[in-house]
Amino acid sequence: MNYETKMVGNESEEHLALPDYSAPSHRRRNIIIAVLVVLAIVAGVYAFKSGKKDAAAAAPGSQLPTVSVVVPGRQSVDRTISATGTLAARREMPVGVAGEGGMITRVLVEPGTWVAAGQVLATVDRSVQTETAASLAASVSVARSDETIAQAELDRAKQLVDRGFISKADLQRKAATRDAAAARVKVAQATLGEARARNGRLDIRAPAAGLVLTRGVEAGQIVGPSAGVLFRMAMGGQMEMRAQLSEADLAGLHVGARATVVPVGTTQGYPGEVWQVSPVIDPQTRQGIARIAVKYDPGLRPGGFAAATIVGGVTQAPLLPDSALQSDEKGNYVYIVGSDNKVARRNVKIGQVSDAGVTIVGGLDGSERVVQSAGGFLAPGQAVKPITKKAS
Repeated sequence: MNYETKMVGNESEEHLALPDYSAPSHRRRNIIIAVLVVLAIVAGVYAFKSGKKDAAAAAPGSQLPTVSVVVPGRQSVDRTISATGTLAARREMPVGVAGEGGMITRVLVEPGTWVAAGQVLATVDRSVQTETAASLAASVSVARSDETIAQAELDRAKQLVDRGFISKADLQRKAATRDAAAARVKVAQATLGEARARNGRLDIRAPAAGLVLTRGVEAGQIVGPSAGVLFRMAMGGQMEMRAQLSEADLAGLHVGARATVVPVGTTQGYPGEVWQVSPVIDPQTRQGIARIAVKYDPGLRPGGFAAATIVGGVTQAPLLPDSALQSDEKGNYVYIVGSDNKVARRNVKIGQVSDAGVTIVGGLDGSERVVQSAGGFLAPGQAVKPITKKAS
């Protein structure tokens, strides 16, 4: 302890000397401030975490992703078959020379012309045949004259036989002469009819009503029985598409199935129906033919190529929108949401794809909650908040 002696006037006093605490040091003050700041930060972090936990406890699931799900059920879906093939006349009629032929004098039709049954398509020169027919007609007249004379002589002989001027044997000979003359008339008439029929067959005629498809003859051309096909016709103008189908597609196809035919190069569809299903399969290609009847239209040109969509029946299956389908190296799949609201992958087998959606032929029974969209942002086992949408 320190003591201090202070002189006051002539007197002296002793005082006790104490430490000076009136001004704390700067170092101590800074330390105190730093400690207070750290404590404030720790308190703030603790309060933030406590508030977050309380909020999560107050609103469970509010941070889960929201996804739209759909329960597809099972719907009646048309079983469609896609095929390609060629257009042709349903009943094609080749027209050639029916008679002995000759030189074509006129061609009266062009491809695309509608004709009636028996209508003349082309005429053949018949100058020689006409003269022959005229000669045969004259022979008929001669035979008739001979018959007339024979009949008159027979009538006179009948009058004279009763008077005894002529014998019954002569009467019989005259009757025979009359009968021979009548027979010669019939022969001449038949020969004339044959000649006229031959002359009629010289013209090239349509065997039935229909549409002329091709013309292979010109005026001045010499034609005969071996000339081949001069015209091709479609009977009644009926057309068809001969669709090539696999064995599997043919197995479920039936006569009367609806179809739509679209010629190559156009977007126009023509309605039709299957009228014949091939009873045999080509052993080389393993395909058969379904013949689809369509009404005539200028846009349907025989020999052209076309595509067809055939409705081969109706089946019950789930139908999903395109957005629900995902695919990877393992195949096609969808995400479904289970009863615990967790996402699970489900592999599926798809069937027909149409404007209505994608038909699922395997992997789903229609009662599952299927993620409708945004499946690419989910992962198996992830918890979600599902919102059920109405199946379209």
